[in-house]
Amino acid sequence: MSLLLTLCVVLLPPVTRGQGGRRWEPCTDLRPLDILAEAVPPEGAESGISVARVQGALGLQLSAAALHAMSFPASRIFVRCDLFPEEFSIVVTLKAPSLPPKKNEYLFTVVAEGPDALLLGLRYSPTRLHFLFLSEDSAGAWQTRVSFRSPALMDSRWHTLVLAVSEDSFSLTMDCGVPMDITADVPFPATLSVQGARFFIGSRRRTKGLFTGLVRQLVLLPGADATPGLCPCRNAELVLSVPPILQGLTGRLDENEVLKYPYETDMKVTLGLRPPCTKEEDAQFWFDARQKGLYLCVGSEWVSVLAAKEKLDYVEEHQRLFTHSETLGIEVFVIPEAGLFIATANPRAASAIYKWTDGRFASYQSIRTHQAQSWRHFAIGKQIFLAVANLDPNERGQEFSVIYKWSHRKLRFVPYQRVVTHSARDWEAFEVAGEHFLAVANHREGDNHNIDSVIYKWNPRTRLFEANQTIATSGAYDWEFFTVGPYSFLVVANTFNGTSTKVHSHLYIWLVGSFRLFQSFLTFGATDWEVFHIGDRIFLAVANSQSYDAEMQMHNYSYVINSVIYELNVTEQTFVKFQEIPTCSALDWEFFSVGEDYFLVVANSFDGHTFSVNSIIYRWQGYEGFVAVHSLPTFGCRDWETFRTTGGSYLVYSSAKEPLSRVLKLRTG
Repeated sequence: MSLLLTLCVVLLPPVTRGQGGRRWEPCTDLRPLDILAEAVPPEGAESGISVARVQGALGLQLSAAALHAMSFPASRIFVRCDLFPEEFSIVVTLKAPSLPPKKNEYLFTVVAEGPDALLLGLRYSPTRLHFLFLSEDSAGAWQTRVSFRSPALMDSRWHTLVLAVSEDSFSLTMDCGVPMDITADVPFPATLSVQGARFFIGSRRRTKGLFTGLVRQLVLLPGADATPGLCPCRNAELVLSVPPILQGLTGRLDENEVLKYPYETDMKVTLGLRPPCTKEEDAQFWFDARQKGLYLCVGSEWVSVLAAKEKLDYVEEHQRLFTHSETLGIEVFVIPEAGLFIATANPRAASAIYKWTDGRFASYQSIRTHQAQSWRHFAIGKQIFLAVANLDPNERGQEFSVIYKWSHRKLRFVPYQRVVTHSARDWEAFEVAGEHFLAVANHREGDNHNIDSVIYKWNPRTRLFEANQTIATSGAYDWEFFTVGPYSFLVVANTFNGTSTKVHSHLYIWLVGSFRLFQSFLTFGATDWEVFHIGDRIFLAVANSQSYDAEMQMHNYSYVINSVIYELNVTEQTFVKFQEIPTCSALDWEFFSVGEDYFLVVANSFDGHTFSVNSIIYRWQGYEGFVAVHSLPTFGCRDWETFRTTGGSYLVYSSAKEPLSRVLKLRTG
C-alpha cells in the first residue's frame, strides 16, 4: 500500500534542474517540489549513490561519499523569497533499515551554510519519528522537536509517510492509515528564513546519522494538509513524483522472477478456504475463488476489497430452531464482544434468547414473559437494553412490559425497569436530537381498542424512561421510526377500532419537542410498517392483515387483500401510493439487499382456509416495481428478520402456529 500511495495523485509538474523557464508563485503558494529529483546528480552511482531494486521498486541508496553530492542550495527552489512555507506537507517513500536502540538516522535536513544550525529536518529511531525545526524569539533561538511514537518503519517493507504541518498542528500518516495528530506547545515559525541554507538528503551534512536505507520519493507540498488528496488512492497509474533515475528497472531479473509494478509489491494472496485473520495475516489478501472475491485482513476481519456482483440464486433451509412455544416476534441483534443473538417472543410462560455459535443458533437464556408479542434491542451509550412487549397481565392481574439490561458481569439480560402497558404489541426505540425515546404500541384496554399509546423519554438523571407524550391509537400494532434529512418521523399501524379493521394509520413528524400529525393512510388491519431506501427514493410499506366490518349485515372476513407500498414525493411533501401487492393476512415486511439488488419479503400467515401459505420474496425491478421471484413455504408466518455473518446472509422467520422457527440461507451465484 505504501508504494501504491506514490501513484495516487496527479500534481502539478515538479520542478527539477535543467527544465529552465520556471515560473514561481509567491511563497505562500509554491508549487509541489520534488526535493529528491533536485538532489540527485546526473552521474548517479559515480557520486556515491547507487540504485537498488527491492520488492519490485527502485530506490536510492547513499554512502558517505554522497553527503555533499545529495544536497543543493535552498535558493534553487526558493527563488522569489527565502521563507519556508508556513503550512506544508512532506511526502516520503522509503524502506528503512533496522536500527539498534538509541541510534537515529536523518531522512532530510535544511542546514544553515555558515554556523552548523539545523533549520528543520526529519529523522527516525527504532521507536520514534522526529520532526525538528528552529524556533526563535527575542530571548534567542532553540531547536524544537515533535516526536511521533512507534511508526513501525523497520519491517523491511516500503512505506509512504505524509507529514502535515500547520502552526501548532502536526499530523503523521503512514500508508494511508489512521493519522497520528499532535498539538505542540511551540508552533512552526511563520517566518523561517532559509537564506544561505542547503537541503541535505539522508544526512545532516555529516557522516553520523547517515540514512542507510532506500528512499524512493521526497516531495514538499506547500499549503494545507495533503493527506485527504493522497488517501485513499483512486488511480494506480498516476505518479506523484519519482526522479527519472528511478523510473525504470536496472539489471537482469532473477531466473523465474516475475516483473512487478511498484503498486503490486509485497502483496501476498492466499487461495482456498477462508484462512484465519490474525496479526500475522494483517494487511495480507485472500482470494475466494468460489465467490470471486478479494479480501484484505484488517485487524481480525476479512474486509471485501473487490467482489463479483453478488446475485441471489436461491434460498435453502439452514436450521430448524425449536422454540419454547409458538413464536410471534423475533429480534436479531449484536452485542459487542459477546456475539450475535436472536430473541424470540413466545406466548407461553417463557421467551428465549439464542446465541449464534458455530454457524447455528443455540439456546442461551430463558426469560419469563406474559404472552410476549415482540422484542426490541437498543443501546444508550455503552448500555445495552432489550424490551419485551407483554400482551397479558401477570398472575396478580398486573399489566406491564419489561426493559432488560445486559450485564457485562453475568453476560445475561437482567430486569431493569417495568413499564405499565395495555396489551402491548410492539416497542420502537429511537433517538431525536441526542435524546433517547421508547414508543409502546398499546393494543387495547379490556375491550376498548381506542386508547393512548405512549412515548417514553430517557431521563439521564434518574436513568429511567418516563412518560413524555401520549398519542391516540386504535388497536395499535406497530411503530416505525425513520428520518428524512433533518426531519424525524414516527408511523403507527392501527389495526382495529372496535368495529372495523378499516381504519386510518397515522404518520407523525417531530416538531418543537413533540410528534404532530403529518399524514394519514387508510389501512385494513395494519400490522407492520417497513421503511426503506433505494438510491435517493424513500418508501413505506404497510402490511394489511384483513378486511372486517362488524356493522355490515353479514360478517365479511377477507384475508386475501392488497398491502401497499408508498413513496415519498418530495415536491408535494407527502407519501403517495406506489404499488399494491396481493397478500394473505400479511403480518410483516422485511427489506434486504444482496449485492446491488433490493428485496422485500412478506409474512403471509392465513388465506381464510389454511395457515400453510407461501411467503413471497419480491425483487426491485425499477419501473416495474417489486416483482415476485421466490415463493417460500411457511406455516402461520408471523415475522421475518435478516442478518449477515462471515458465513453469508440469512433470513429467519417465526411461526405463530408451531414451536418451530426456520433459518434460511441466501445462496448467491
